[in-house]
Amino acid sequence: MKTLVLANQKGGVGKSAVATLLAHYFRKLGCRVLAIDLDHQGNFSDPLRKSQRVAVAEVPASALLTQTSPVIPSADFVLVAADQDLSGLERQPSLQNAFANNLRVFLKAMEARFDVCLIDTNPNPDIRMIAALVSAEFVLSPIQLNQEALDGVHALLNHHRVGVRKIKTMLNPKLHLIGLLPVMVEANPFQRENFLQLVQKFHPILIPYGTKPGQYASMPRRSAVAEAQAEGLVLWEMKKTAARDAWREIEVAMVVIAKAVLDGAQTQTTPITPINGADHGPVAG
Repeated sequence: MKTLVLANQKGGVGKSAVATLLAHYFRKLGCRVLAIDLDHQGNFSDPLRKSQRVAVAEVPASALLTQTSPVIPSADFVLVAADQDLSGLERQPSLQNAFANNLRVFLKAMEARFDVCLIDTNPNPDIRMIAALVSAEFVLSPIQLNQEALDGVHALLNHHRVGVRKIKTMLNPKLHLIGLLPVMVEANPFQRENFLQLVQKFHPILIPYGTKPGQYASMPRRSAVAEAQAEGLVLWEMKKTAARDAWREIEVAMVVIAKAVLDGAQTQTTPITPINGADHGPVAG
């Protein structure tokens, strides 16, 4: 089982929408998928529940950290949903080592049952994010193209508790940063300028899908994505032309991320050919 954590220390960036799309996409590829929502807001849990395609575990996500042997359904697509008790875990410092260890043991026990585990995390750098990162193989960070998000990349990499570099060095040497995924991208001069700044500062940790300049995976801002999240729909199955058009644009990112997870590929050195052969050119261009 490959475990991918979605992490960003800023809320409202579309992280849960990316997690939802990836969950359905891995299922489309035939993978057995375990979805875990560690953000008490439940924005990953709600659309999966509404899709009626997942078996929802009776135990909540907090139980994966607080219990030693939580039981989940026998199915190929399982959701361990968010609950309000998650928000109180940080206030129990004496138990935090146990929390992280419980999650690690649970994921180890699931290795033969699932191909992919997706963990959506809360934006605060607390024990939930730490527990996820110390147990995962991959981390993906959706970001918006604004200055606040660009500044936040430093925290993603270097935060004293949950920075990817510290986690990798001190606690989990197998952790690999797939990269930054610009989301809610719009083709306007403001975002184009921010994209250029992103490339200049962080191009080694963007996610290329080809060899041409500017060919980095991203997701555009499309109303169909928000509609799919709100109604629990699968984007590429929606009948609206706008949804199909949105999926053609988004599929490029799904392909490269899925390949990185399933193959363990170093995306920085592996050009990816999208399923539809689509070429979006430079982000926000």
